[in-house]
Amino acid sequence: MAEGDSSLSDLPKVALVGCGYWGKNLCRNFHALNALARVIDATESGQAQARLIAPGIEVSSHFEDALNDSEIHAIALATPAETHAELAIRVMEAGKDVFVEKPMALTLEDAERMKAVADQTNSILMVGHLLEYHPAVLKLRELIDSGELGKINYVYSNRLNFGKVRTEENALWSFAPHDVAVILRLIGQSPIEVSATGGSYLTKGLADVTVSNLRFSNESRAHIFVSWLHPFKEQRLVVVGDQKMAIFNDVAPFGEKLLLYPQTVEFDGKIPVLKKEDAETVEYSDNEPLREECRHFLDCVTNRNKPLTDAQSGIEVLKVLHACQSSIDQNGIPVTL
Repeated sequence: MAEGDSSLSDLPKVALVGCGYWGKNLCRNFHALNALARVIDATESGQAQARLIAPGIEVSSHFEDALNDSEIHAIALATPAETHAELAIRVMEAGKDVFVEKPMALTLEDAERMKAVADQTNSILMVGHLLEYHPAVLKLRELIDSGELGKINYVYSNRLNFGKVRTEENALWSFAPHDVAVILRLIGQSPIEVSATGGSYLTKGLADVTVSNLRFSNESRAHIFVSWLHPFKEQRLVVVGDQKMAIFNDVAPFGEKLLLYPQTVEFDGKIPVLKKEDAETVEYSDNEPLREECRHFLDCVTNRNKPLTDAQSGIEVLKVLHACQSSIDQNGIPVTL
């Protein structure tokens, strides 16, 4: 087994459906964890990629091969988003647990249906919101939960790059689920109102750039800026508390991704006085986020624990995305959740 994970030999066996652009990463990680038993991919290129990454693993083109394999305990879906609901429901009805890449589904109705089947069949249904398993984000959650930052006033995220341009889904649906999931987790609730705008420049009716604004009942606010028409890559999350501020910069080198700024604004009578301090680096583990996500799924399957990114959390993210899309379609009119 890869990377010396022999202690994990008793982990449940997983079949991966889809070994393409992102599926190959799941293939590598489940194989390294000694959990991968089969890969399903309808394309010759996907099958060849699976054989290269996981030599000796069963590879085929038919979804039923995974469903009918009694030695398979769970199935991971890295297929197009429009297939998630149907395939996940078939997996759970076959008595197996399921991991679904983001977005969980394309409609709230499908997501609710998936959750209902998971509840009825006592299946583990986990959604692949990868950033929630990033060690730096987990450390940021610890800082917030401990009160280190004080009350969270504002969060903003930029997820920008030049490509990869999609022609089936807009930038909101492609990029923003990561940031929506993290922001909801950090603030600890869903927004009560959103507004969003977008611009379509490459494909008519498909936004290449979107800005979404979220308002929460505790007066916290957030905004999310996503684009694949940006001159350089940026993946930055800024959290502004009334005691301290923090920045998670995912393109920074390891050890520099999470910075804490112990600076505040105080008042001398009615005059605001800025208390500026140098940034402090925050230590976090060097574990690969996707490895931690896959490991968490296997642990949930084994011990029947509720996943961190369970069906309900996936539904809450979808609610925000749908509300933002509705606002975009109405030229930025606020939408109440």
